[in-house]
Amino acid sequence: MPKARDTAVYTHGHHESVLRSHTWRTAANSAAYLLGVLEPHMRILDIGCGPGTITADLAALVPEGRVTGADRAPAILERARATAGARGLTNVDFTVADVHALDFPDDTFCVVHAHQVLQHVGDPVAALREMHRVTKPGGYIAVRDADYAAMTWYPVLPGLDDWLDLYEAVARANGGEPDAGRRLRAWALAAGLTDVTATSSTWTFATPEERAWWSGLWADRTVDSGYADRAVRGGHATPERLRAASAAWRDWGRREDAWFGVLHGEILCRKAA
Repeated sequence: MPKARDTAVYTHGHHESVLRSHTWRTAANSAAYLLGVLEPHMRILDIGCGPGTITADLAALVPEGRVTGADRAPAILERARATAGARGLTNVDFTVADVHALDFPDDTFCVVHAHQVLQHVGDPVAALREMHRVTKPGGYIAVRDADYAAMTWYPVLPGLDDWLDLYEAVARANGGEPDAGRRLRAWALAAGLTDVTATSSTWTFATPEERAWWSGLWADRTVDSGYADRAVRGGHATPERLRAASAAWRDWGRREDAWFGVLHGEILCRKAA
């Protein structure tokens, strides 16, 4: 495999509180902008597949094709294989890969997809060039990323403002760009992609069940995940500051009038035939 060129560190890690979010993701709630171009015969590469829930959905949507899920973390691929196996899917496989140096020939895939990946990589423009390289002429590069600075919530809680400031500092110190959503189109153009459709969509958490789930996973992630460890070891926060941010999340989740919106940028790029 070519030598990996990504120097960024994945901010979240794979703590249970992180996987609680990742396993909730589906093609419907996280890749709707892509689904209209899928055809049953397509071969798809799903980069940064994590536990494989989106990957499995894509495989079900291309029953005559094949999906390859790729991730830099070998351990999480075992979870992804179990996800696909539990659904009885036979047209999916998984491999360790770095988006900056994909071990596939030119013009291999009909679709190359990445969800919440470019915000965590060291060189998103180079990553898009590599995604373009392995896409077949006439195929699609599909990318969706959140934009942390555009996240918005009610009611206003200073503890959540502090959480956001801290998260962005830690993510950037790790070599990523947490406000990736707004930059996707610019990165695609810098990578030389020409047929670029840019859209956006949101996740909203407002019902009691949604608030409890979203606030709980972030409260736990803030003190127990790889992010928490990197925040302290990097000198960005004390354990006390993290505990205060975690408490703010739980406070928000208990409020009957609470609402949280997550904006995502999306690009769907067609490779010239």
